[in-house]
Amino acid sequence: MKKKVLSILSLSTVFWMNAQEKDSLNQKKIEEIVITGQYMQQSINKSIYKVEVIDAQQIKNMAVTNVAEVLNQNLNILIEPNRGSGDSNANIMGLSGEYTKILIDNIPVVSDQGMGNLVDLTKINVNNIERIEVVKGSMGVEYGNNAVAGVINIITKKNYGKKFTAQASLQEETVNKDYDWFKKGNGRHIQFLNVGYKINDRWSVSADINHNDFQGYKGKYGGYKYFTENNDGNRGYEWMPKDQLTTNGVIRYNKNNTSFFYKVNFLTEKINSYNPIVEELYLGAGNRTYTSNDTDYTTKRWIHQFNIQTKLGSRINYSGDFSYQTQERDFQDYKYDVPNRQELSRGQNQTFYKSEVMYSRGMFSNFLDSEKINFQLGYELDRTKGFASNIDGNFGTTGENTDINRIIFNYANFLSAEWNVNSWFSLRPGVRLALSNKFDSQYNYSVTARFKTTEKSDLRFIFGSANRFPVYDELYTMRVDFNHDIRGNENLKPETGYSAGIFWDYNTKSSNDWKFNFSASGMYLDVKDRIVDVVISNSPLKLTYLNVDNYKSILFGGGINIRKGDFTFNTGVSVVGISQILNTGNITSPDDFNFYTEANVAANYTLPSTKTLFALYYKYSGTQKRYTHQANASDPQDPGQYVLGELGDFSMMNFTVSQPFFKNHFEISAGVKNIFDVSSVRNTIQSGDSHNAASDQQNLFYGRSYFARLNYNF
Repeated sequence: MKKKVLSILSLSTVFWMNAQEKDSLNQKKIEEIVITGQYMQQSINKSIYKVEVIDAQQIKNMAVTNVAEVLNQNLNILIEPNRGSGDSNANIMGLSGEYTKILIDNIPVVSDQGMGNLVDLTKINVNNIERIEVVKGSMGVEYGNNAVAGVINIITKKNYGKKFTAQASLQEETVNKDYDWFKKGNGRHIQFLNVGYKINDRWSVSADINHNDFQGYKGKYGGYKYFTENNDGNRGYEWMPKDQLTTNGVIRYNKNNTSFFYKVNFLTEKINSYNPIVEELYLGAGNRTYTSNDTDYTTKRWIHQFNIQTKLGSRINYSGDFSYQTQERDFQDYKYDVPNRQELSRGQNQTFYKSEVMYSRGMFSNFLDSEKINFQLGYELDRTKGFASNIDGNFGTTGENTDINRIIFNYANFLSAEWNVNSWFSLRPGVRLALSNKFDSQYNYSVTARFKTTEKSDLRFIFGSANRFPVYDELYTMRVDFNHDIRGNENLKPETGYSAGIFWDYNTKSSNDWKFNFSASGMYLDVKDRIVDVVISNSPLKLTYLNVDNYKSILFGGGINIRKGDFTFNTGVSVVGISQILNTGNITSPDDFNFYTEANVAANYTLPSTKTLFALYYKYSGTQKRYTHQANASDPQDPGQYVLGELGDFSMMNFTVSQPFFKNHFEISAGVKNIFDVSSVRNTIQSGDSHNAASDQQNLFYGRSYFARLNYNF
């Protein structure tokens, strides 16, 4: 650990010393604009919410390939990969992906089991992102269901100032030590192309395509070609190969007080799952070969969005979103002849998840045409048609071979008022009423206040509530076999959560043009009626889902941002405490708070003479301790006990060097990710996890990797 800290401090010191040189450009920084939780686009300093922004330049400096990699650098966010689905979800303040609302351009993104939650962040590429806005805490009034832990809003690029723009990039990465160019080889291979055309002052169009080919990571396994006659179970990959293709098209119009855009996004993804078990196949006449039953998993997602911003009459502002989205996940089994590298047979393509969503959100504001007081009236509706197949034996209300088709319709109205009491105090109360054909009416409330304590500092107080709706697994699961009896519960009610937070920011500037920002925050989050699987019978063992658990977390954090010319330095630290009341139906866990620490550092410096960029990103995640149930395998009548499990600590650090040429039209970047070569961490909170890790290990990464990127701007 000492070596890690010294390496970070030494690199940061080099950046600091070099930053003393005069910035030849001395460009004026444009004030940052945010939209998450705002009536209209707003300066980040005037926003009544505390919004964390990750802009396009930061994303580019990280040399990341998807949103999951970006957010892994953020404090209090842990990206968790899932072995079964291949997805990666955002864990905020200890709460999993069900509790975080993922938006693209202010609308929730379709996922397998809902709208906006459990979204796979590896399916969102970063090349067309303008910025990512993160608001932590319950945002139920503004964004409705599942915005319990927070909201992540991904804003894409839509405006182009020049007549014609084009950008192309190629990025090659090692996957740990694995890399080559072949089709069935190793490494990660990324290609991106974006073009934009400004037709006239009113109309513009753009399109982009991104191909991300991840060839998997073998780790302790031998890959898809591997087999032995004694069938040692070492065929396959620790991280399954994944091939993604994402395309976007946008047309935009802007005149006077009216602007609108239509955007279409298409994603196709293929995951190759290779069976570690190889079977002997006799061919007759003394000949034989070895085969394996493998599976291809395919995802296809369409997102259509129409957004309009205009004035109704001479005063009222209207912003409306209309979206149609679908996501379908299929699988196809096939028999593979391993020694001869050929398919022997392939089954039919079968759908096991499908979601189809019609969504609309509209907001009206500026009724009074007053800078003193304003209020916003909004509506939100979504119709989600979900399908889950009984092919794998997980669904079916009777336990027979039946599929699940359900339509859930939600409608909500929300109202808030923003009152600028005077030059230093603003207040915004809000309320939402949500109606559903599946669940009882839900009410959410919020109160936010912003104090401008001095010309240099702001203080924000935020209180909000939100609900988390049950997902398909919890409502409709039917897994009954020799080893299991787990049944969903269609009578579940939504979980309820609320948060309260205080945020302080202080900005100052020294006489020699050093700019400093100091921040501190505290937050409390409480979730009641949490849904968990509960043992309702020990012999025979039967489980179902019930609203029985409670969850609390406390967060204390602080940060420093330093800027001068071409140098920026950010560092932060947070301490999070988590208390869970777990219930098996027979025994209840202790409710002690268990605390862990996180810290991060980001340093960027550009040499004035050559415009060479150096970027360093570091994050430390401390040891997390939580209670977990430990059963007595030798006695089914024993209710077991709750013991303190542990998720081990780890450090991540990335380093990038970029060099532009030909007046910034051409750029070469290279660097190293995961310098400390982290792969798995000890996890005794849950037994076994992602991608074939050992029973007490959780695979988070695949170790150190190196990359090179070529970027061309027309």
